[in-house]
Amino acid sequence: MSSSVISGFFDFIDRLNRAVVDGFNRGCLDPENFKEFKLVKRTQLSHNVAKFRFDLPTPTSVLGLPIGQHMGCRGKDANGEEVVKAYTPTTLDSDVGYFELVIKMYPQGRMSHHFRELREGDYLAVKGPKGRFKYQPGQVRAFGMIAGGTGITPMFQVARAILENPNDKTKIHLIYANVTYEDILLKEELDSFAQNFSDRFNIYYVLNEPPEGWNGGVGYVSKEMILAYCPPPASDIQILRCGPPPMNKAMASHLEALGYTPEMLFKF
Repeated sequence: MSSSVISGFFDFIDRLNRAVVDGFNRGCLDPENFKEFKLVKRTQLSHNVAKFRFDLPTPTSVLGLPIGQHMGCRGKDANGEEVVKAYTPTTLDSDVGYFELVIKMYPQGRMSHHFRELREGDYLAVKGPKGRFKYQPGQVRAFGMIAGGTGITPMFQVARAILENPNDKTKIHLIYANVTYEDILLKEELDSFAQNFSDRFNIYYVLNEPPEGWNGGVGYVSKEMILAYCPPPASDIQILRCGPPPMNKAMASHLEALGYTPEMLFKF
């Protein structure tokens, strides 16, 4: 066999490998078109919260969602009308073959109705990735995170990516606010972060209606709490926030009063 044929064969193999890797890195999402993924496991976490696991096309497929970004999920409300809402998975691309969503289902929520009705074997239409947030390891010295309710999911995704990367030394200071103790999402996982990465991850819970013996924050997130539990203003820190609109507005006011500049702030 001639050397040119052998060379051509190895060139073909190289291009084939690169195509496979490129396809793997691109992931399963399409930013322009909805794609359907099968629900394979539904785990009820509380009366109105469930974890949904969806299979990807193959056991080695990746979703292809950059850290801190979200995707649009399409469904039908109680009147049969189409609705699309943004959600952030709690899984990363290191979780191959599947992705998971932790969903709180509100009584009047239009997309909540769709998730309430979703059963194992059903399909969910998804489009993405979407979002302005882009993360590179080490881009800041520390993150302050202020989350309310379901706004914890993008924070959880970013935190998990940082903490599971041994080369990423970024510190995370999270304030997580809810109405009641039962409303706290992903508490077991967050407490595990605090225990296993105590030098890099701190969390302060705030409840509007705390139970007896509660030793966390009480009421709404205040300027004093931000001052105590988030990194102070600096060029190498960033404060991320995600929560209900009234909370986001109040936090923006607190952060401005504390001297954080627009460059130091990001709202999901």
